[in-house]
Amino acid sequence: MDRETLAVASVSARGVDMNPTGPLNSQREAADTDTADDRWVVHSERSVYESEWVRVGLADLSQPSGDRFEHHTVWFPPVAMAVLFDDARENVLLSWRHRFAPDIWNWEVPGGIIDGDEQPRETIARELAEETGYRPRKLEHLITFEPAVGMLRNPNHIFAAYGAEYVGVPVERNEGKFHWVPYADIPGLISSGEVANSGGLVGLLHVLAISGPQ
Repeated sequence: MDRETLAVASVSARGVDMNPTGPLNSQREAADTDTADDRWVVHSERSVYESEWVRVGLADLSQPSGDRFEHHTVWFPPVAMAVLFDDARENVLLSWRHRFAPDIWNWEVPGGIIDGDEQPRETIARELAEETGYRPRKLEHLITFEPAVGMLRNPNHIFAAYGAEYVGVPVERNEGKFHWVPYADIPGLISSGEVANSGGLVGLLHVLAISGPQ
C-alpha cells in the first residue's frame, strides 16, 4: 500500500459518503467545496481563568445549524517534541515516566514548552540537551497537530532527530528515566498501551508509517 493511500481517510461531507480508497486529490476537491455556511462563528470570547500554564475561556458561537451557545475553550503553551534516533538508527531515546493527572506510567519522547520567541526547532534542540544530554546531528520537522482540536489550542510540533552527540549531563531531573529502546520494539510498546501520550504516539507512528528511520 503506498503512502497516498495510507493518508486517505473516510470522510462524510454533507451526507455524501466519500470513497476511502479513492485518489487523495478527490478528497481534497470535495473538501474545497465547503462554504462559509459550514463555519462555526465566534461572536466573542471572555476569559474565565488565566495562568502561565493554562487559559480557560467561554466563546459565544453559532453552529452551522443555527444553534448559538457558549462553549469552553482551553489554551496550553505550544510544545516541541522529537523522536531521537541513535547514530545507527537502531534505537530511539524514550523516557519512562509518571504522569500525575491521569496517574499513569508510560514511554514518552523528549520535548517541552516553547519559550518566548523561540522557534520550535530551537526549542527541541534546547530541550534535548537539557533533558537527555544529547545534541541531534540532524533535525527534520514531521508534523504539527492539535491534540484536542474541538476546544483546545495547543500546537504540538513533532520532529525526527537523526544521530545523537553526547554534550553533557542533563540538567533537568524530573523528566523520568531515559533509555535507548530498540526501534523494532516500538510497535509492541504502542500496541500494549505503554505509549499513552499524544505527542509520543503521533511522532512514533509517523516514523513507523511514513518517514521511517532513514
